[in-house]
Amino acid sequence: MATKPKKAARRPRRGVTHADVRKEALGLPEAEEYRCYGTPGFRVKGKLFARLHEDGGNLVLKVPMLDRDFLLKAAPRLYHITDHYRDYPYVLLRLSEATVTVLRERLAEAWRAAAPKRLLGSLATDA
Repeated sequence: MATKPKKAARRPRRGVTHADVRKEALGLPEAEEYRCYGTPGFRVKGKLFARLHEDGGNLVLKVPMLDRDFLLKAAPRLYHITDHYRDYPYVLLRLSEATVTVLRERLAEAWRAAAPKRLLGSLATDA
């Protein structure tokens, strides 16, 4: 009797689109889209938390400097910076390497880094 081969565990799809970024960013409390350096940007109460980079393949995310240094060392294939961002609290996320789960987590953290304290409770900690 032949047995069916077992299906491999499904791995998350790698690579996110601009549409994925827009959907996840605008799903955050009081987030709005605007033009930022000619590309779509996302802000909360007037403060930038993310924007698509001019190259189209990266997402610029607000992140505390200590977190940024950790991300750069822990996942250099996923995160990087350019000389322009070296002294600023931002990291670049390679869209081709990200999963929707990672995108969602990073956008929520970027939103928290930019949002006023009174709004922080409006985002569930598991977002």
